[in-house]
Amino acid sequence: MASTCTSCTHLRYKDKVALVTGGSKGIGEGVVREFVKAGAKVAFCARGVEVGKALEDEVNKAGPGECFFIKCDVENEEEIKRTVEQTVEKYKRLDCLVNNAGWHPPEESIDDITVEHFKWLINFNLVSYFSFSKYALPHLRKNKGNIINMSSLVAKIGQKSAVPYVTTKGGIDAMTRAMAVDEAKYEVRVNSVSPGNVWTPLWEGLANASPNPEAMRTGGAEAQLIGRFGTLEESGKLCLFIAADATFCTGNDYLLSGGAELNYGCKTQMKERSNIYE
Repeated sequence: MASTCTSCTHLRYKDKVALVTGGSKGIGEGVVREFVKAGAKVAFCARGVEVGKALEDEVNKAGPGECFFIKCDVENEEEIKRTVEQTVEKYKRLDCLVNNAGWHPPEESIDDITVEHFKWLINFNLVSYFSFSKYALPHLRKNKGNIINMSSLVAKIGQKSAVPYVTTKGGIDAMTRAMAVDEAKYEVRVNSVSPGNVWTPLWEGLANASPNPEAMRTGGAEAQLIGRFGTLEESGKLCLFIAADATFCTGNDYLLSGGAELNYGCKTQMKERSNIYE
């Protein structure tokens, strides 16, 4: 009786081609690593060349799939188009687009947010997803591929002092559903993932910029029923499941939240307790 290579059972995205935006760190890095572990060929883009090339070298040594770094500014439509073209030129096909690049500004009141900043964040977080999807879809349609849009739990529940960010993520949710409807005739699936508190360099930076970083980190962990932050590996594994296994799912939003949206909590912005009984 021939022996079975148990490792081969894990290569469930073998030789498929994925493009991951914002793939050099954070959740995007987790996606790159998990897809390569599953045997995929992954192009990933970001602005930082040094970090991107370092990740490319590290992941390629580990295999069994492979990855390819492309420098791209997601605010630039021509660079977006070129990134898609480079991916297809290198790997001859495209099966999955993971729109992940984005930014969460520090807390800020609407009184202090300029209209220009609001417009800029919409372009960075939302318009870039549209642009990548537009240029990737002709290739995805050929292979009945799929798009995964990285949204956020806060698009569903709101967030204090984050009107521009929450707006962009709400737009991603709506765009995902609309695109799923249009692309169904090509058998292209379009889904979104909504992380809660996943420990990323961005989360760490926001915590360190707060008046009390330790309290912010503790609060971030305790916001989940599970009582901890999510990990980059867990983020990548969920995206891999959607791409490789969830073949009857489209227009769905997958919460990666540790149950943060469940149960009651103190929601009011109370006055100082010394004034409550005055």
